Amino acid sequence: MTLFHFGNCVALAYVPYAIVYKCSGLAEYSAFWKCVQAGAAYLFTQLCKMLVLATFFPSTEFSPEGVDILGEFLKCTVDLADLVGIHLVMTRIAGKGQLKFMVAGLGWATAELLMTRFIPLWVGARGVEFDWKYIQMCFESNINLVHHITTAMLVWLRSRNDLQKSFIPVVMTLLALSCYRPLIVEILIHALGLGSWTLLTAKALFTTTVSVVGLQIFLGLSVQTSNNHY
Repeated sequence: MTLFHFGNCVALAYVPYAIVYKCSGLAEYSAFWKCVQAGAAYLFTQLCKMLVLATFFPSTEFSPEGVDILGEFLKCTVDLADLVGIHLVMTRIAGKGQLKFMVAGLGWATAELLMTRFIPLWVGARGVEFDWKYIQMCFESNINLVHHITTAMLVWLRSRNDLQKSFIPVVMTLLALSCYRPLIVEILIHALGLGSWTLLTAKALFTTTVSVVGLQIFLGLSVQTSNNHY
């Protein structure tokens, strides 16, 4: 049963990433190594963020019963470096906009999956006793996949010169919500006392909302661009 549970966790965590790569058209463009480069950019960005946090925002002792709003806010502010990293990745990719943000988002999400969940799943999911937290971890990795692709799409939209000015505040707000999502989650945990499954559902709804709004803006821009060509 241990191998069965481990196999299920691996399938839930990694198969969606392979499906997105195959079905999004990235495989047709042989974008595998571009995704690897995006993953390498993720690692470099996280290293820079760790250095900044260690230098300017040293950790302080805080009561586990409360939430350090200021500390979490500063950490989330440093996460703005992710937007810069994603933007730099896309500037080095030649091709259509969809190809750029799909490569950046998928590479970013895959690198995060390997760095933050590979060892816990490898060690924990093969344990003698089954624990639902590993299934939740797999579902959360899928939510993060959508989150990172959406963030990359929003960064690409913000860099477009033909984006309508009325949409710029919306895109900026969505980017801010994406960056400060961990702070929002912490507030929800301590303010509402959400359980693990309820919290996972809240993350899914939050990510879905941001993704749908961002997708509508992207589709509108695509239609506008097509009309201009004609």
